[in-house]
Amino acid sequence: MADSYAITPIAYIHTDFKEKFGIPRQSGLVPELTARIVFAPEYRDPNALVGLEGFSHLWLIWQFSTVAAEYAAGKHWRPTVRPPRLGGNARRGVFATRSPYRPNALGLSCVELAGIDGCDLLVKGADLLDGTPIFDIKPYLPYVDAHPEARGGFADATAHYALTVACPPELLDKMPKEKQAALLGVLQNDPRPAYQNDETRVYALDFAGHTVRFTVADKTLTVREIL
Repeated sequence: MADSYAITPIAYIHTDFKEKFGIPRQSGLVPELTARIVFAPEYRDPNALVGLEGFSHLWLIWQFSTVAAEYAAGKHWRPTVRPPRLGGNARRGVFATRSPYRPNALGLSCVELAGIDGCDLLVKGADLLDGTPIFDIKPYLPYVDAHPEARGGFADATAHYALTVACPPELLDKMPKEKQAALLGVLQNDPRPAYQNDETRVYALDFAGHTVRFTVADKTLTVREIL
């Protein structure tokens, strides 16, 4: 067997997240989020998309590019990680989590196919940083990919965690109307690390070209400013 394999990005995704802070922890948590997948020139062939319009969802195989850069600089993966939803202290095996700090820094996301624009794919519900390289795209097949009876392990305890979001209309209106529902969904899912509970702290989220400042107290997130 070969010791290593070389894979090349076939596309890059463009999202409203220029920084990691605020990106949903899983795909599909905020279905209102929109993104565009742009194929690299050598894969930009409409023939490769024939038949794709018949599927509602896609699997994306991609790379945590910021983690890959850390690995290239000398950082190494570890066999255990600290999932944020467990408070950032409890450790679990890396293969029992979806942590980005895994041996090959690969991610897997299920997104909704919202449309095909030429050779670009329009998708919803993505949990990727803007500019993330994508290595492969596969159709989601409900008859084999969906398992409603499956167990979610320790993640089941926080599967339905959500905050109440208080955002004055005059602030929300500073965000383009087509982005407002997505922003509220991102905030509802609590962008903060689970170990941060300082009610006086003002957090800043960069989203869709705007800076959103907010505080959190008693499970209510209050938007203070949108710039």
